[in-house]
Amino acid sequence: MDGEYIDRKYRKSFAAGRWHGFSVCYKETDLWIGVDCASWNEDIPSFASSYVQSLRHEMDSWIASHGEYAASLVPVECTDDAPLIFRQMAEVAFHSGIGPMSAVAGAVAAFTGRAIKERFGVVEVLVENGGDIYADIATDMDVSVFAGRSPLSERVGLHIKADGQPFGICTSSGTVGPSLSFGKADAVMIVCRDAMLADTYATAYANMVKTEEDVDICIEDINGNSEIMAAMAIKGGKMGVCGCMDFVVM
Repeated sequence: MDGEYIDRKYRKSFAAGRWHGFSVCYKETDLWIGVDCASWNEDIPSFASSYVQSLRHEMDSWIASHGEYAASLVPVECTDDAPLIFRQMAEVAFHSGIGPMSAVAGAVAAFTGRAIKERFGVVEVLVENGGDIYADIATDMDVSVFAGRSPLSERVGLHIKADGQPFGICTSSGTVGPSLSFGKADAVMIVCRDAMLADTYATAYANMVKTEEDVDICIEDINGNSEIMAAMAIKGGKMGVCGCMDFVVM
């Protein structure tokens, strides 16, 4: 596994002058959370930590008796007794055609970010969870793509325009990180309105990329998906970009 991913060094790319940032780690969950400096409240870290622990307890308790949900590689129906987060993950998985756990990182990021916004009324909040981002922003931002050993890693990205609604900016890789992938993409970044949807689509499309030649096929398929606002796919030195957001060189 790439050392930079393990150390989360890529988190240093978030602008220090814009965000008051901190980390929340609990079990496998490892979040970096940024709040705009003007909205900062010293109670936010303890609230976020308590919220994540409560959310994980609810998730772990249910999944302990529903192992088929966690293990499924295809969409599954979710029972009414499931926590809301699992019901929503199951719903977006039917869009991507893969298992609901493909949306879990984006889901935890989104639930945490929305909870902070609701509790403290912050102007901006950004939650990063293993390369998957929930961003509720008031000012445009550039997001670089971390693509492991690709020469393009952290040198290219997308310009995210703030328009009053949150975004999910999620990246999946077959060469970086612990997540299950059936592809060999160095990175597939997907931007959607819903972070869970972006997460599951990022996994699904990263599964398609095994060689540099697959990048164009992947981008062509993404370009026909109206739920995806923008995307970038990288394999080695080959890159493809599509959507309504500008490509940027970092």
